[in-house]
Amino acid sequence: MKKTTLGAFALTAVLSFGGTTASAAECVAPANPGGGWDFTCRQIGKILFDIGAVDSPVQVTNMPGAGGGLAYNSVVNERGDDPDLIVAASSATTTRLAQNAYAGRTADEVRFVGAIGADPGVIVVAADSPYQSLNDLVDAILADPSSVAFAGGSAVGGFDHLKPLMVLKEAGFTDITSVKYIGVDGGADAITQTVGGFTQAMTGDMSEVVSFLANGDIRVVAVLTEERVPGFDDIPTAMEQGYDVVAVNWRGLYVPKGISDERFNEWAEKLQMVADSDEWAQAMADNGLAPFTKVGGDFQSYVDGLVADIATMSAELGVTQ
Repeated sequence: MKKTTLGAFALTAVLSFGGTTASAAECVAPANPGGGWDFTCRQIGKILFDIGAVDSPVQVTNMPGAGGGLAYNSVVNERGDDPDLIVAASSATTTRLAQNAYAGRTADEVRFVGAIGADPGVIVVAADSPYQSLNDLVDAILADPSSVAFAGGSAVGGFDHLKPLMVLKEAGFTDITSVKYIGVDGGADAITQTVGGFTQAMTGDMSEVVSFLANGDIRVVAVLTEERVPGFDDIPTAMEQGYDVVAVNWRGLYVPKGISDERFNEWAEKLQMVADSDEWAQAMADNGLAPFTKVGGDFQSYVDGLVADIATMSAELGVTQ
C-alpha cells in the first residue's frame, strides 16, 4: 500500500495493545489528537480489537489539514484501493464535500461505510418564548420570515444554519435566504443570544444545550433524530411533528472507493458489531452521544441524500466554494 502522503504529513500513534502486522487495520483521523475525529478512530479502533472484530490493534494516524481535506485527498490519490484503511468522518465531512470545500473533491470518490453514534441536532427557544412547538415556529416564519432569527455555533452556511432550513424546506418554504441566521462562537453563545431575546431560536446540538435545559433557561421544541433521545423522552422529534428531517452530527467512517464490495460489507459488519457492544454503549454515555446506527448501503444512501440536499441549499445561500 502507498503511504507517501501519510509519511510526509501524519503524526502516527499506535494504540497500546502490542505490535501490529503489515496488514493491520489503520484508522486515519483527519485532525489533531483530542477532537471528534480522533475520538472516533481511537474508540472504534479500541473496541474493534477488544471484541475480537480485528486480529491486531488498530493503528491510529492523525492527519490534520484543510478541515479534513488533506486526509480525503490522501485517500483518493494515494490509497484508493487499500482494504485495511478506515477514515473517521462526521456531518462536517459531508457538509464540506457538498460545499466544494475540498477543492473539487466529491463525495462519490470514497464509500461511506457507517455511523454508530451522533450528537442530535436540536431547535431551541427560550423558556418564556411564545413558540410552544416546532409548528408554532414554522408557522411564524411562513407568515413573516423576518419575524424569527436563529443563532447557531457554525458560520453562515454551516450545519447549524442548515438544520432549520431543512425543516422549512419540508414545510414547503423556498425563500431560504430570507431566514435570518446569526453565526456566533459556539452553542453557549447562541443560547445566550436566544435567552437574551436577541434571536428567537437557537439551532445546535443536544450536548450544547443540556445544562441550559436542566436550569430551565430554554425549551427544546424539536430534536432532529428518527426517535426520541434516551434520557430526553419528553422532547418530540421533528419527524413526529410532520417534518421528515434527520440532522445529527454523526460519528462514522468512510473507506476507499476501490475496495471490493465484499470488503466494504465486512467493514459494515464490523462496525455493526461495535455498535451492538456494551463497550460502545458506555463510550456513548461517557461522551454525550446518542444511538445512531446506519451501516453499509443504508448509510451510503443517507449520505448521498444529505450531500444532495446540502449542495442545493448551499448554492441557494451562495456559500458553495
